[in-house]
Amino acid sequence: MRVFLCEKPSQGKDIARMLGADQRGSGCYSGSGTVVTWCIGHLVEAVPPEGYGEQYKRWSIEQLPIIPERWRVEVKAKTVAQFKIVKQLVGQATELVIATDADREGEMIAREIIDLCGYRGPIQRLWLSALNDVSIRKALGVLKPSAETLPLYYSALARSRADWLIGMNLSRLFTVLGRQAGYSGVLSVGRVQTPTLRLVVDRDREIARFISVPYWAVDVLLTDARQSFTAHWVPPDSTTDAAGRCLQQPVAQNTAERIRASREAQVVSVETERVREAAPLPFDLGALQIVCSRQFGLDVQETLDIAQALYETHKATTYPRSDSGYLPESMLAEVPAVLDALLATDPGLRPLIAQLDRNQRSRAWNDDKVTAHHGIIPTLEPANLSAMSEKERAVYGLIRAHYLAQFLPHHEFDRTTAMLSSGGQTLQATDKQVVVPGWHLALVNGGSENSDDEAAQRSQILAPLTNGTRCGVEQVELKALKTLPPKPYTQGELIKAMKGVARLVTDPRLKQKLKETTGIGTEATRANIINGLLGRDYLLKKGRAIRASDAAFTLIDAVPAAIADPGTTAIWEQALDMIEAGQMTLDTFIEKQSVWVAQLVQHYRSATLSIKLPTAPACPLCTSPMRQRTGKSGVFWSCSRYPDCKGTLPVESSTDKRSTARKRRVSPKAS
Repeated sequence: MRVFLCEKPSQGKDIARMLGADQRGSGCYSGSGTVVTWCIGHLVEAVPPEGYGEQYKRWSIEQLPIIPERWRVEVKAKTVAQFKIVKQLVGQATELVIATDADREGEMIAREIIDLCGYRGPIQRLWLSALNDVSIRKALGVLKPSAETLPLYYSALARSRADWLIGMNLSRLFTVLGRQAGYSGVLSVGRVQTPTLRLVVDRDREIARFISVPYWAVDVLLTDARQSFTAHWVPPDSTTDAAGRCLQQPVAQNTAERIRASREAQVVSVETERVREAAPLPFDLGALQIVCSRQFGLDVQETLDIAQALYETHKATTYPRSDSGYLPESMLAEVPAVLDALLATDPGLRPLIAQLDRNQRSRAWNDDKVTAHHGIIPTLEPANLSAMSEKERAVYGLIRAHYLAQFLPHHEFDRTTAMLSSGGQTLQATDKQVVVPGWHLALVNGGSENSDDEAAQRSQILAPLTNGTRCGVEQVELKALKTLPPKPYTQGELIKAMKGVARLVTDPRLKQKLKETTGIGTEATRANIINGLLGRDYLLKKGRAIRASDAAFTLIDAVPAAIADPGTTAIWEQALDMIEAGQMTLDTFIEKQSVWVAQLVQHYRSATLSIKLPTAPACPLCTSPMRQRTGKSGVFWSCSRYPDCKGTLPVESSTDKRSTARKRRVSPKAS
């Protein structure tokens, strides 16, 4: 019996239909000697420390480090029934096909089950980039040998075990040290979550330390025989900061007076530059999350869920958890089918599609830059827009627009800069005039993304200006301004910072590695990392912004610098790549991680943390001092005379709690 092991029921249903396995059973489909079953994500999870011994139920520094001699996994309580079905079917299989998501995590989901079930028969790998019928049929015809993707499993297992070692040991270590210093909360440490949290803490501290500086600008309304336009004063370098802002009010005032007195300005030079912009690449997941956060205000998890629904439920787009915006050159042959499917999906696209050059090959088609996955694009078959929610249609529109943009000309505009002199002062006027809309047409007519073409067409026109032209001074405005602090992160901007974290690393080798791996975390995990930090109340939502809580500052100040340093993540990612390439063994990597964790534990075992504790308020019922406790809904103030007095108060930094109660983990999940 041939068994296909999928990741989710919807995925299993689609594959079963293509295999003719149309008989629905309990947790599976069957037919013609083939059975398709699924895992519902991870059916098993790593055993927590207390699973290795009763003594680990109590958190104690003396028991650290906890390093399993033989790593174990256990079936999740909520998926026991499906695991039993999968185990029975795998036990009956004469041939097994892994059909989980085509990535490192998908490989681990399947291989853990296979190992736990003790299966020793032949294995093949179904590698899918889309769940429409054409893509499934094509992938079924070219199954990969098991050995080709096995290193992905070892790499995923290495990541999982390293996360366990760091999360379980260091979370316990610093939580106990925190309690010794009077801090009652959990200090949860994670390989990716901690450097991510540091990004927000550093930004919030930068905002808190910011001191606004006044500066002055002069805007001048000028006219000649044909037009009016605005020019801006260019202050001399001796009066400006690094950003070119004038910091000396008397100089700006004197400038405004001299320009008014002169009553005219003369053009010194006019330069026009033709700028050609290539179309943006199709989306990878991170880029999609950034745009959806900025444009629609979507949380990164919501964007991922929508992209997953477009892939799984609507069959409208390809695999969403991609880290590449490039497309394989072999997919050029599918262009006519994709465009025909888009037109069938939305006949309103006909005028736009008529303008496309179907033979155009943009920079997106590049085999050398395609990773295990390619950019997120529409599938080969028509989609049903009416079945999508408003948000799904908006995200689909973005994905579709970036694909259509590949077949339109470059966007071209003329950027004109005019330099003028008035009263001995230098003025500058600029304009931007669109010459060829090019791929911007796709963003306006084929998707939901805003375009600045209309604004550019309405902007001032400087083209008639020539050297020596004299313009009248109509109005001079002296502006008193102030420098603004950096903006807090939104979820989309935090994703962008995680992807671009290389700029914070000084070591050139680590900087390059972070660039190659697109930063910290992966496209598949960043949303979970941010959600985890929100769930632990390390991050708080403030409208669209996210801010660090008091606990976050406490944690970042407490943990070793190496744990919060993205450069450390780069070293790990380099090692995981080596495992995937067969250049390092799983055992060697875990041994090195175990030694490093043991050294950290030994170094900090006797440390005393310097933690700024919140000032305890007085109990509203009996005026006794209060202390912080952790309950089902998070941290709160409790009367020190409890249970005699049951007075409580919310903790200020925890006011953004969700209304539903949440069960706290005894052992924090590492990330």
